[in-house]
Amino acid sequence: MTDDGPTDHPVEDSASLPEPTDPAEPVAAPPSRPGSTTFTIEGRASPALFVIAWLASLLGLAITVSGAFGGSPLLVFLVGPGLLSIGLIAGCGNQAFERRAHGALYAGPSPFLVFATIVAVTYFVGFVVGFVIDLLIGSETQVFGPIAQLIVALLTAAIFVGVVRLTVVGTGALSWADMQIRRFDRKALDDLAVGAALAGPVVVATIFLGAFLVLLFPVEPASPLPPTGTVGGLLLQLVVGAIIAPVSEEIVFRGFSVTAWERSIGANRAIFRSSLLFALAHVLSIEATSLPEALGLIIVGMGTRLPVAFVLGWVFVRRRSIWASIGLHGTFNAILLVLAHLAFTVAGP
Repeated sequence: MTDDGPTDHPVEDSASLPEPTDPAEPVAAPPSRPGSTTFTIEGRASPALFVIAWLASLLGLAITVSGAFGGSPLLVFLVGPGLLSIGLIAGCGNQAFERRAHGALYAGPSPFLVFATIVAVTYFVGFVVGFVIDLLIGSETQVFGPIAQLIVALLTAAIFVGVVRLTVVGTGALSWADMQIRRFDRKALDDLAVGAALAGPVVVATIFLGAFLVLLFPVEPASPLPPTGTVGGLLLQLVVGAIIAPVSEEIVFRGFSVTAWERSIGANRAIFRSSLLFALAHVLSIEATSLPEALGLIIVGMGTRLPVAFVLGWVFVRRRSIWASIGLHGTFNAILLVLAHLAFTVAGP
């Protein structure tokens, strides 16, 4: 006889079974990570860097502004920029880790953020170095002329390269090879020559554009390297303007900036953005006595640098070599320095 009682494996109540999933029904996407303006540490790839970046940057900016209104050079050039430097460096690291966690095409800090870091570090280091010089030489003794320009250029170049090394190469966002910064060999020599050959036409275009802009905005832009009237002064200025400055600036504005933006927005837009950043960087230190004069100096200063900036970006992308843009940049500056020297010696101060 068979047992009609309950089986050894009871059937589960149908109400307790999970609802079947409809394959046609869209699955909700996982929540995205918080952006840079969302003030939360939840979901952050590097919460500590995020907190340090915002706190130090805001505090540094507040101290700098309050020092400017209060007339305190110590706050404006040391304390404020020092905190800003810490905050912005942390921000670069945080941005790199966040973008890597997002799987971004370029997983590194924005060129705008890196350049802001360079500016803050430059003010901070400049104040410290100036203070040390005052202690060693004396506050009543000042160093003028090409020697001082050479020291400032070397210090600035070290900051440019150092910040890129720390915030870009150090975070693994880009390598030096990714930025087309390679050893100097036969190909580099060819690239250097190609860039130098483009300098003449760009100088002519810049001179005509500058003359036109000055007619529209009657201002007198100050030269970053005013002629000295001596051969020795010219040679030192050529070292500064045709070698040191072009190398460091090309590493930042073409090697790093163009490469970073090209990975995310394409070559043409990368050249455009880096050119605007390059032009803006050269008008940050203008001095004017009125708002119209300041606007005129900004327009003329940026306008006369955009043509060479566009060609620098183009030749960098075209040749895939930092040496090509260095060749153009260095030769462009050298021609202008020699022309200014000749004009000064003929017409006088």
